[in-house]
Amino acid sequence: MDTDTLTGERTDSRAPARGRRAGRRFGAWCAGLLFAGVSVIVGCRVADSDGITPVPQLLAFLPWLLVPTGAGLLLTLLARWWTGAVWGVALLGLLAWFIEPYGKTGEPAGPPVAEVRVLTSNVEFGQGTSSLIAAVGREKPDILFVQECEYTCDAALRRELAADYPHRRAVEGGGSEGSVILSRFPLEAGPGVPATMGMPGAVADVRGHAVRLQLAHPMPPLPDQVGLWRDELDALRDVAAEDTGTPTVLAGDFNASQDHAAFRRILDTGLRDAARLAGADRTPSWPSRTAPTLGVQIDHVLVSEDFAAHRARFLDLADTDHRALVVDLTLHGGE
Repeated sequence: MDTDTLTGERTDSRAPARGRRAGRRFGAWCAGLLFAGVSVIVGCRVADSDGITPVPQLLAFLPWLLVPTGAGLLLTLLARWWTGAVWGVALLGLLAWFIEPYGKTGEPAGPPVAEVRVLTSNVEFGQGTSSLIAAVGREKPDILFVQECEYTCDAALRRELAADYPHRRAVEGGGSEGSVILSRFPLEAGPGVPATMGMPGAVADVRGHAVRLQLAHPMPPLPDQVGLWRDELDALRDVAAEDTGTPTVLAGDFNASQDHAAFRRILDTGLRDAARLAGADRTPSWPSRTAPTLGVQIDHVLVSEDFAAHRARFLDLADTDHRALVVDLTLHGGE
């Protein structure tokens, strides 16, 4: 104890030191809590699992886990908690590793036989239909995949686009259940995928070459529907794997990113993400109101190794929470 020379009162000179130690302990505790939360998500990624709620929902935003990890690492340095600093650096390293694009790349074999432009768009219960029709007029895709195209959307597409897109396959429905494939190329019926929301399929005749088309729109990973979300993504994987000898385009709103194990299993069948091939991997497509600053890429065009992708663009459409994706593809045939 010391005596204040002005007041004569006795003071405790150790109080500031105790305050600093308490502050460091608090900082270390905060850092530990941040690291523990991030570790659960990263641990599931390491284990190639989507886990249970809230892991699937948070995995979609895996790159953004760099923020709490960086904040925790700063707290460990201020707290002089060196074990925690090692923990934080390890998490940063794992996150950096997993942020890298996933899946195969490579040039297709054989000469080019056709150029194909594909557009996919979720029009949010049909609300973005008018904006989509305008975008189709500008972009002039050859094949169009439309999700959440309910009855009024379906009628508008028939009315406005039938002349340019005379071939169609659809699952009619209200709300989010309706989906449509429109094509300049002739279409034959495909089996599609039975699911909660429409996922029609078709086989297109592209300059004399058969190309499988499959629209993707599994249920989102809502807290009480993670199992259904996983099952419907697995059904898409089965479709992708059942015929690897025919050129394939699998496109739509997957409600999943490359950070979800169920989506990576689709890529593991040999399909490639066209946006990645064109240098636009991890470009956010949802939610459109915060993209591209904040968001996740859940709208994809996946193609078999028969295709090269030259350009991928994400379009901002009015009245929908998804950005449309347009990709320019080249189909290559056998020698």
